[in-house]
Amino acid sequence: QVQLVESGGGLVQPGGSLRLSCAASRSIDSIRTVGWYRQAPGKERELVAMITSVGITNYADSVKSRFTISRDGAKNTVYLQMNSLKPEDTAVYYCGADNWGNIYWGQGTQVTVSS
Repeated sequence: QVQLVESGGGLVQPGGSLRLSCAASRSIDSIRTVGWYRQAPGKERELVAMITSVGITNYADSVKSRFTISRDGAKNTVYLQMNSLKPEDTAVYYCGADNWGNIYWGQGTQVTVSS
């Protein structure tokens, strides 16, 4: 079992920045991948970025060069630094973990980009 708790969402103006945190209940060094996903109203959940247990990262094309995923093994936490935010980034952001075939989700955190 892995419990995930997201934090850091909020309201930000276009061009602004936010950092999301995903705190895991166990060592992330043993979790195959941890990713950030988002779901906007009326749309399917989509992958934003993911990081493997050895630090390999992958990003959606829409966020490359703007978002950065990172991990702190000592804190069992995965971060998503979001810069140059756009209104189309507005969504509920979820942390998801693939623990070698077992999938876990956090409760989500709302990110709203609006002036």
